[in-house]
Amino acid sequence: MALDPQTTMFIQMMAEGADPDAKPLHEMSPEEARGFGGALAEMAGPAPPMARVEEHTIDVDDGSCSLRVLVPNDSPPGVIVYFHGGGWVIGSIDETDTMARKLAERTSCAVVNVEYRLAPEHRYPTAADDCYAALEWTAAHLQEIAGADVPVFVAGDSAGGNLSAVVARRARDRGGPEIALQVLIYPVTDADFDRPSYVDPENELLLTRDAMIWFWDHYVPDPAQRTEPDASPLQADDLTGLPPAVVLTAEHDVLRDEGEEYARRLEEAGVPVNFQRHKGQMHAFFTLLMLPGSERGFQHVVKAIRAVVVKQLAAAK
Repeated sequence: MALDPQTTMFIQMMAEGADPDAKPLHEMSPEEARGFGGALAEMAGPAPPMARVEEHTIDVDDGSCSLRVLVPNDSPPGVIVYFHGGGWVIGSIDETDTMARKLAERTSCAVVNVEYRLAPEHRYPTAADDCYAALEWTAAHLQEIAGADVPVFVAGDSAGGNLSAVVARRARDRGGPEIALQVLIYPVTDADFDRPSYVDPENELLLTRDAMIWFWDHYVPDPAQRTEPDASPLQADDLTGLPPAVVLTAEHDVLRDEGEEYARRLEEAGVPVNFQRHKGQMHAFFTLLMLPGSERGFQHVVKAIRAVVVKQLAAAK
């Protein structure tokens, strides 16, 4: 299926408004690239109001990371720990604030938006360590956040999907915290740049093969480390016993094949998987709130989270 008309118009608009002398992302410095996400975030529209917003800083190895807790109501039935995308190099909780608030509003769950430290200043496995620390902090503060021991979800897009998968496996291996559902939105799961989705020229859109190589070079410069499961979840030998998963991929995305292979591997390991390839969509469609593809992605994720909440509430009665 061709790229949907609204996304095609968006790409054309971005191209027409671009500086003709601007460098492609993979030729930028990290500092230059970090301005790109902010420009997209400005298009997200108004942020839904929250009943409560809290800013926290937690201590992690050799530093700290920030958390923004978004509470949409007085009794959220769950807490979503969200890890933003950006190739482990760009992105922030400010840039994803509107999206995270919308997720909180639509699910009625609190969202803990995690400001993990970025590469190349903080290389692998810092982002994974920060995100696991954020999960542990959230599990220890459920009463303060939600007023009850509600289910905990992990979710993220792109590099954030990678971190969600890593955190879910770490939680299994370390005996907790318990995760009710892992939501992996076009996740990075491997460092193989020769898959068919990587070399298809129709997928060279907002995210390109060269950009992904650039991201990996900053986050995990040592090729030998890229096969470690905390960098490439697809390389894990054992995926049994992991939380149920929602996996979304985009038809026109260089990451499509590795995300879909990870969904298959989870199913083969006996993990319940709710998978959907979003046709006519490109990478980042979920967070591009101004496009109709984002709404369809939100409907998929919100329905899955609500189903878990309803099931757990029924079991508690």
